[in-house]
Amino acid sequence: MKLCMIGTGYVGLVSGVCFADLGNDVICVDNNINKINLLKKGKIPIYEPGLSELVIKNYKNKRLTFSTNLKKSVKESDIIFICVGTPTKKGGGSADLSQIYNVSKEISSSINKFKIIITKSTVPVTTGDEIEKILSKKNNKKNFSVVSNPEFLREGEAIRDFIYPDRVVIGTNDKRSGRILKNLYSPLISKGASYLQTSRRAAELIKYASNAFLATKITFINEIANLCEKTGINVEDISIGMGLDKRIGSRFLRAGPAYGGSCFPKDTKAIISTADKFKTNLSVIKSVIKSNENRSKILLDRVNQILNKKIRNKKITFLGVTFKANTDDMRDSSSLKMIPYLSKKGAIIKYFDPTGYKNEFSKLKNVISKSSIKEAVQGSDLVIIHTEWNDFKSINFKNLVKGKKFIIFDMRNIYSSTKIKDQGFKYFSVGQ
Repeated sequence: MKLCMIGTGYVGLVSGVCFADLGNDVICVDNNINKINLLKKGKIPIYEPGLSELVIKNYKNKRLTFSTNLKKSVKESDIIFICVGTPTKKGGGSADLSQIYNVSKEISSSINKFKIIITKSTVPVTTGDEIEKILSKKNNKKNFSVVSNPEFLREGEAIRDFIYPDRVVIGTNDKRSGRILKNLYSPLISKGASYLQTSRRAAELIKYASNAFLATKITFINEIANLCEKTGINVEDISIGMGLDKRIGSRFLRAGPAYGGSCFPKDTKAIISTADKFKTNLSVIKSVIKSNENRSKILLDRVNQILNKKIRNKKITFLGVTFKANTDDMRDSSSLKMIPYLSKKGAIIKYFDPTGYKNEFSKLKNVISKSSIKEAVQGSDLVIIHTEWNDFKSINFKNLVKGKKFIIFDMRNIYSSTKIKDQGFKYFSVGQ
């Protein structure tokens, strides 16, 4: 099939490349000329394991092309995926859909035969209705079908999530579109992915409801971790015990920093905004947002306790600053609250992240990026394990340090406390 992916961020690029790898002809479109030129050279603008190899492979095989010409790309394609950003509006909680609607207007002028227009971006309920209105101004409804097909890709695991999805959700009441899209996804369905065809509005809400529930699980176990610290219980035992219940499951029950990234923060706010629009109170999700926003403060209070309330002039190292491992995404990472706070309190901050220097900290005094773990931890008073990169899971701290030993605060619980203490280090973790 001939596909057009509008937007070459995480969703558009990963989905486009993976569809091409399944044998489809895919055009990835973006209005950023520099980004498109880099992609043509095999240079990837985002960090995602395995993505570079797939881009190069499918570009060489001519199943994957890159373009800045949206109208031409739409005319040449049968199925158009809208994969542009839907960030939170400044000063509010609702999703900014301006890119969605601007793209829809451009598509409207390029419909020359029957086309399936798909929102793969995360969009609020009724967005598809609005897109349909935009397209109908210039086109007969018989010439297009607007479908919701939400993505469920995790940053750092995106390629695997695309190839081996838990489910494929198609939101349409149009039998023709449903038949075509089931055929498009048939290679994934044959591998065991569940296929659900539902209404367009239902598909839109499924994505928001899913993310809100996962955010709730993370926030819940973080609150339980707070209780564990007061009662002398290991939160890991609680997570395991809960996870053995098939009704609950073990995933997203790891205590740690606040949830962040490109999805959970904005999507929980957006579903609240949608609920307000329809005069419905989602009190549970509101509580989740409030608790998550307070998470960084709780962990900073813990840092303050560990350092006996003496932060000024302390040398503090962050190992990892992205919101999770295997991504370069800094959006809503808890490090964006923690590092500025500690810097303002007079601490000297060093950090090492496998994805390198972060411009987000460039204007802060006494915040320095280091090129290795060893450089980052030398001379430190406190080392904070902020992100669970594999690079950090087998560190022999004893071999890294000569002289004064630092304190370790493991915010991801990736180490055995006994093992670290046996190396002669003071060790603190979350929920223990």
